[in-house]
Amino acid sequence: MTTRSWVPVPEHSDFPVQNLPYGIFSRAGEPGEPPRAGVAIGAYVLDLAGLGEAGGLPYAADFAAPTLNPFMARGRDAWREVRARLTELLTDEAHRAAVEPHLVPRDTVTLHLPFEVADYVDFYASEHHASNLGRVFRPNQPPLMPNWKHLPVGYHGRAGTVVVSGTPVVRPCGQRKAPDAEAPGFGPSVRLDIEAEVGFVVGTPSELGRPVATADFADHVFGVVLVNDWSARDIQAWEYVPLGPFLGKSFATSVSPWVVPLDALAEARVAPPAQDPEPLPYLREDAPWGLDLAMEVECNGTVLSRPPFRTMYWTAAQMLAHMTVNGASLRTGDFYASGTVSGPAADERGSFLELGWNGTEPVKLADGSTRAYLADGDTVTLRATAPGADGVRIGFGEVSGTVVPAREAAGSAGQAEQQQ
Repeated sequence: MTTRSWVPVPEHSDFPVQNLPYGIFSRAGEPGEPPRAGVAIGAYVLDLAGLGEAGGLPYAADFAAPTLNPFMARGRDAWREVRARLTELLTDEAHRAAVEPHLVPRDTVTLHLPFEVADYVDFYASEHHASNLGRVFRPNQPPLMPNWKHLPVGYHGRAGTVVVSGTPVVRPCGQRKAPDAEAPGFGPSVRLDIEAEVGFVVGTPSELGRPVATADFADHVFGVVLVNDWSARDIQAWEYVPLGPFLGKSFATSVSPWVVPLDALAEARVAPPAQDPEPLPYLREDAPWGLDLAMEVECNGTVLSRPPFRTMYWTAAQMLAHMTVNGASLRTGDFYASGTVSGPAADERGSFLELGWNGTEPVKLADGSTRAYLADGDTVTLRATAPGADGVRIGFGEVSGTVVPAREAAGSAGQAEQQQ
């Protein structure tokens, strides 16, 4: 029997009662109202701070905070306790009179960054993405570097530029060097790209010096978000040798405003692709944490690709284990992303670099225009769904961003090249 809520949930809604993702909201048009926690249900947000103790909600004071961090820090037992209570409140008609006054129409709220980011790490976990980049940049060499199938490759990003969906993305400036140029120049990026990713939000911290095992993944990770890791490919290409991504990545990383609880994704768990060679013991999983997420990449209303997350070579649990194997500790609000999600087919690629094969095969939009990389004014939106309990599909909402012109170096030679 399918669990149903007394709250009306439109067909194909991202937010059935089997989901109940957490976010931080305030009422639009009410200046000064403090941001606070809510969960999405159908076309509504349930105001958890307003419901509070009157609804018998455990840890009610946590939900008046402007971030989810206080609640996330409580750990898995608390997360499950609150989820069970919310499910009861939203499915048992006996609670309707007490709960209904705290339902706020979702189209009347402003959504905020749902958690305070402590640290940010970005991985490179898709074999198809890594192989595509190898073929583009090293056509006469093996597509994967020698270490790639032995460890989840990653880099430490910039926590302060993680932004919520809807935040404009300013075209970054930086050094760029054309292959035939003797020296680098400076100006706005002319190869601004996206990376369609999935992110994992840490709730429970860990002790410095003590690695986190793959089996303990669900004890530490609170939930999952969608991520667009905007990338300036020309800046990145010049700077990344020998230490890797820096300014080409650190200007903006967009996340979706709803954090889908890990427990909502129990039905989405799948085995990852076969890993050969067998990973070292600390990376092995008895019950793998591959996830069957169906993603969608849209630019200016045109769906360009549908990357399948289930094809990711390294799982989120393996990423977490590798991130801490040297003794690095976790903090509440730590956030790590999967790296670009790409599948084996041409219409399953999660970046313009791959979709347009580094500018040699520009993609066509519905209005007839083409893109090798992003132009000012372009809006990119990522969505995803997953199988949920009772045979329903649950959604992640969306993460969207619009490119706005660079704020520096106006009038430079690079500025004129933006639309090329």
